[in-house]
Amino acid sequence: MKPSSDPVTQWLNEWRQGGKCAGDRLLAAVYDELHRTACRHLHREHAGHTLQPTALVHEAYLRLIDQDTAWQNRAHFHAIAAQLMRRILVDHARTRRAAKRGGSLRRVTLDDIAGLGHNPELDLLDLERCLRGLAALDPRQAHIVELRFFGGLTIDETAEVVGVSHTIVEREWSLARAWLRRELARS
Repeated sequence: MKPSSDPVTQWLNEWRQGGKCAGDRLLAAVYDELHRTACRHLHREHAGHTLQPTALVHEAYLRLIDQDTAWQNRAHFHAIAAQLMRRILVDHARTRRAAKRGGSLRRVTLDDIAGLGHNPELDLLDLERCLRGLAALDPRQAHIVELRFFGGLTIDETAEVVGVSHTIVEREWSLARAWLRRELARS
């Protein structure tokens, strides 16, 4: 495998090997992208959400530094970061639901998943339940949904992270959206 010329990939590898300076350079280089990803996540949440994008980035970054991951590239890093942000929001939703005993649940729209529905609103926990169901049936499709919807990756970036062709990602993305549409309609 050819070494990457992308400095982010090089810093990721140095960081994994314990290079604190590389971790500092990495955070400076990716912070704005992580903040945009956090804003995308929170944009889908209800108004008045108690988490702010900066807090979500910092929480995700704290979890990222605990990862023992063989980073492939920048897209792989952002995919993991987006997945961690989703998990943080799901944990936050569970905590809030428990605190309110089921009242005023957080809503997300799935407008960003083309063809999933006509502006349906659903609970983040319903989406999480459906993604877990999809992962039980087809882990790769669930991973593709996470990368595309939560990570904001393109088809090509997703194909690179998953290690399959562009065509396979398009097909799996289409199948996953159809499955999610059906399952969410049942919710």
